[in-house]
Amino acid sequence: MLNDTIINAERELYLTLLELTQQQPIAYEWLKQLPTWLNAIKDKANYAHAPAYQASVARLPTLTVNNVDLNSDTLTIDASLNESERKQATALLKQLMPWRKGPFQIGDDESGIKIDTEWHSDWKWQRVAPHLGELKGRRVLDVGGGSGYHGWRMAGAGADTVIIVDPSCLFYHQFMAIRHFVGAADAHTHTHAYGTGRYRTHYIPVPLEALPAHSQLFDTVFSMGVLYHRQSPFEHLQQLRGQLVKGGELVLETLVIEGDANTVLVPHDRYAQMNNVYFLPSVAALIGWLEKAGFSEVRCVDVAVTSTEEQRKTEWMTYHSLADFLDPDDSTKTVEGYPAPMRATLIAKR
Repeated sequence: MLNDTIINAERELYLTLLELTQQQPIAYEWLKQLPTWLNAIKDKANYAHAPAYQASVARLPTLTVNNVDLNSDTLTIDASLNESERKQATALLKQLMPWRKGPFQIGDDESGIKIDTEWHSDWKWQRVAPHLGELKGRRVLDVGGGSGYHGWRMAGAGADTVIIVDPSCLFYHQFMAIRHFVGAADAHTHTHAYGTGRYRTHYIPVPLEALPAHSQLFDTVFSMGVLYHRQSPFEHLQQLRGQLVKGGELVLETLVIEGDANTVLVPHDRYAQMNNVYFLPSVAALIGWLEKAGFSEVRCVDVAVTSTEEQRKTEWMTYHSLADFLDPDDSTKTVEGYPAPMRATLIAKR
C-alpha cells in the first residue's frame, strides 16, 4: 500500500502560504508559482530519476512512532520496526543515496536504521546555534538546505515556520522520506485559519533566485554552504537581504581563506575537486562584502577547518569525500594546492 506523504506535505505547504497571504500579500506571488515549482521537480523530462525517487518515498512503511526529537544531534524518530519493516525501509532509503546532510535515526539503536550521512551536520549546528538570535516564533528561510537536516533543527529550536529551498530533486525526496517518519511531530499546537496542527517545516525545490524578489517575509535567513557556488556573490547577498524583514537576521556560512580585507581566492579550475567554486574571500573581505550589500552589525562568530571526521565517506555516501580531495602528503592543502577547506559563520542584520 502506497502512502500519501508527498501529497500531504505539499498540501500543508500550500495552506501555510495561503494563510500567510492574509498577513503578507506578497506571499500570493509565491502561491501563484507553487504549482509550477512542485510539478517541475517531479517531471521526468527535467529529472530522469524523479519517478523512482517518488516511488521510494511512497513505498516507505507506515510505522508506529512514539516520539520525534528534533533537538538531538542525531535527528531521532523513536518508532517500532519489525525485521521486515526495517529491511524494507532500509532498502528504500538507500535508493535515495547519496545522503550528504544528517544524521538521522529511525527506531532504536539495536533494531533501527541509522542514516550516517557524509556530513556531521550536527557539528555545524553546534557551532552556529549558540550565536543565533531567538528562533522561537520566527519565520525562517533555509537556503540550500539539502536533505533538510538543519531545517528540522530550526523547527526544533521553536521556529514558527521553516521553509527550505534547494533545487535538488534527490534532496527534495530525501526530505520527504524523513517527513514520512516525522509525520505531524513538528505541527503547531494552536489553531490556524485553515485548521489545527499545520506543519511547521516545508520544502520548496527551487533555488533562491527563483523566489519572488524583495519578499521581506522572513525574520531569519540561513545560507550555509552556498555562497562559494555562486558566480555572482553580491547578487546572492542581495537576494538574501531581499527575503529578510527590516531588522531580520542573516546567518551566512561559507568557505574562506586567511588574509586581509583585499584577499579573495578565485580557483583557476577546481577547488577540492569541485568545479563550481568561484570565490573564497577572507573573513575581513566577506565582512566588507556584507556591508557593501547593505547589511549592518556584521560579525564573524566561528571559523573552523573542515576535518575528515566531519566530512567523510560512509555506508550511506559511498563516493569520494574530503579525504580524497586533500593532498595525500599535506592535509593543509587540497589536491590542487589551495588551502584546505575552512569555513566561517557570519551573522548580520538587515
